[in-house]
Amino acid sequence: MTETPSTQYMSLEEGLSCNPSNKVTKEECSQETSSWNGRSSEDLIHTAGLNSPVTHKLPTSNNPVDTVSQPLLHMSTPVMSPPQMGSPDPVHDLPQELLDAGWRRFWSRREGRPYFFNKLTNESLWELPQLEKVNSTQFDPITDPLGIQIQTPTTPQTPLLTSSQVPPLPQRAGEKRRTAQETPVPSKRFILFGPWDLEIPTNVIIWDRTPSLLPPPHPEVEQFRASLVAKLRQQYKEMCHSREGIDAPKESFNRWLMERKVIDRGNDPLLPSNCRPEISYTMYREIVNDIPIKLVRPKFSGDARKQLSKYAEASKKMIESRNASSESRKIVKWNSEDAFQWIRQTLNASYDDYLERLAHLRQQCQPHLVEAAKTSVEGICIKIYHMSCDYVKKIHEKHWAILNQHDIQEITSALQVNNPKKVFCYPVQFAISTPRLPRVDLLTDRDVTLLQFCGDVVRINTLYFQKLEQLYRWNCTDDRNFEYFIARVWCMLKRYQTFIGSSPNEGHSTQVALPVSVFDCLHKLFGVTFECFASPLNCYFRQYCSAFPDTDSFFGSRGHILKFYPVSGSFEANPPFCEELMEAVVDHFEKLLSDSQEPLSFIVFLPEWRDPVPTSLARLESSRFKRKQLLIPAFEHEYRHGFQHINVRGEISCLSSHGTVVVFLQNDAGFVRWGPTQEKVDHLLEMYKPGKDKERVQFLAPPRVQSQAPQTVVTNSQLQGPSPQIPAAKVHLAAEQPNPVFQQTGSTIVEHQ
Repeated sequence: MTETPSTQYMSLEEGLSCNPSNKVTKEECSQETSSWNGRSSEDLIHTAGLNSPVTHKLPTSNNPVDTVSQPLLHMSTPVMSPPQMGSPDPVHDLPQELLDAGWRRFWSRREGRPYFFNKLTNESLWELPQLEKVNSTQFDPITDPLGIQIQTPTTPQTPLLTSSQVPPLPQRAGEKRRTAQETPVPSKRFILFGPWDLEIPTNVIIWDRTPSLLPPPHPEVEQFRASLVAKLRQQYKEMCHSREGIDAPKESFNRWLMERKVIDRGNDPLLPSNCRPEISYTMYREIVNDIPIKLVRPKFSGDARKQLSKYAEASKKMIESRNASSESRKIVKWNSEDAFQWIRQTLNASYDDYLERLAHLRQQCQPHLVEAAKTSVEGICIKIYHMSCDYVKKIHEKHWAILNQHDIQEITSALQVNNPKKVFCYPVQFAISTPRLPRVDLLTDRDVTLLQFCGDVVRINTLYFQKLEQLYRWNCTDDRNFEYFIARVWCMLKRYQTFIGSSPNEGHSTQVALPVSVFDCLHKLFGVTFECFASPLNCYFRQYCSAFPDTDSFFGSRGHILKFYPVSGSFEANPPFCEELMEAVVDHFEKLLSDSQEPLSFIVFLPEWRDPVPTSLARLESSRFKRKQLLIPAFEHEYRHGFQHINVRGEISCLSSHGTVVVFLQNDAGFVRWGPTQEKVDHLLEMYKPGKDKERVQFLAPPRVQSQAPQTVVTNSQLQGPSPQIPAAKVHLAAEQPNPVFQQTGSTIVEHQ
């Protein structure tokens, strides 16, 4: 077992609130900050390692100056402060409580006296900070039963640290001192308006977890994977047509991928390679349902008559060409001839008569037809699975061949977290570093952004491209200069394009999302801050679980929901329409609710399927954690389109053709905190009505900026961090406000509407 220390993170809850009369003015702070180069080597090492996804254990000593070499100490001491007797390290000559809170002592050349600077909050004071203000947060078992709000320097809070928290590097010997005008301005928070709210912090608590051993995404590997998946999808269609004489069931391949990944133990994020049993009963069931022909509900009597005739003819032809028993041949032929005779004799049959006769014929013939085709259909399922295993092996070899060229070796031993603690959830971290990624071309054409790699083009609406930029700024810790941003966006878009498929409107149902008005209601009334099934393209919150942690973690993904184990929090779950996945999710939620004594809530949205009732829906309705169940009728509510990131705005919302069941699963503590009262439920149903989503999106539109207003509209060329390749993005800038990702308590959350 390889042990890796838990990554340490800090939040602005550790910042201090000081007396305004004691603060240093902005002009004084800008001038004095430029001469602040008296940090110890311990501070420099920690500063340099902020952006690294893997922390390294550093040697510590009682006196931080002991770790500084003599030349460095000789170079930095004169500009730090005048010589002081009895204090070998004037910067750290403070009580331990103040040092833990980030305070350091420096010398002001202009004023000729010392001042105190907080490297965590960028706050400057002339007077010594008060200890009672530092330790103002005390343990309260009623409001803070977990002790999360206690300010301890070793408790990681959130994995995101912006470059604004990193103090400037010390001035080197012979280097020109920068003036106050050249001093970098503290970074500001940028708010991007759209059908989302990325400013909402999380209330989800988890245990520290080990970094992922998945290799980082690479455009060449992703392009190779896409070609193999397309080839596998085409072979599946050809086998259905050649062996069974039918077209491949619509989106059957996508559901096969989702069902296989529920039980897969392989190392590829998309294709299955280690499943038991090898036969997918999801694929088997969907192929068998379309044998001998695919049945659809006819619109008119003539269509019903034609479908009855085609089914009788296809059944007779199939039973004669297969190796079936004599009894099965006799039953199928007799029922088919009887159906033909009834059609010839009954000329004025009604629409219902044809449907009734077709149901009777199918009931008599289908069991014998399934038995005759069983061996052939199972052969299709096994063949597709074995081909997937071969493709996974080829992808793995190609991926590591590229990584080995950059001297990156595979980690085979399991990792372990030392002294795991309860922390706020953070994106998936990787134990394997990212190599230098190849160039991806970027082209913006009005409202559409195109990304091209080796002739392979993916597209996305410019507004959603700006959303990915914002999510990347929030969640990515290893690429603060946005050097890999465009390449990682291309990999993520290519992955979802590969998963969804290339047929028109294929895969739409796997990516549908709740309306914005419903998300807003769930957050305000039920404390929801986390989506269990989302993607960087359709997420409403900046924290969510998704299907592909390797490509989505840079944009906020916490991993797959079945591998995510929260201790506390409020969740929304709208799983894709895959029965095996929905059943596994319900079991997972019940286990989490049973194991946790802290507030935990899941609001689950499932389609109302009653003929027959799915196992997942039956378990959900009979769960002992069910607190409330709602039914929203069909065509009386709507969803956001699964392709909202590439569709025009007028085609975003679509009515639901089936009813939706909403079930509140909560433990006792979660029910006390987020219980569904009748008033809250009525408001939720009101927000689900058609048209509410469009009203909410219009309300979220950015207001007109007045000349005297403190907020201004800026472009990405003015932002600090992104590369110049990123197109201009209109965002709103809230001046001099703390980054809300560090605001974890309810009293410090800032809500923007």
